[in-house]
Amino acid sequence: MSGDVVNLRMARKRRDRTAKEAEAERNRFEHGRSKAERDLARARNEKAARDHDASRREPGDGSS
Repeated sequence: MSGDVVNLRMARKRRDRTAKEAEAERNRFEHGRSKAERDLARARNEKAARDHDASRREPGDGSS
């Protein structure tokens, strides 16, 4: 009926370490690209947004 003994200090350090690793991974992804790659991604996102907005139908459009 007894559970495992958990050292709270070590558990807290492990939790903090995994959080820092996750943040480092996000930063590597976000900041680890060249300016040309960032500009290309931004242009692609803007074009996708424009294409999406252009294909919307306005209320009242249609055959009725």
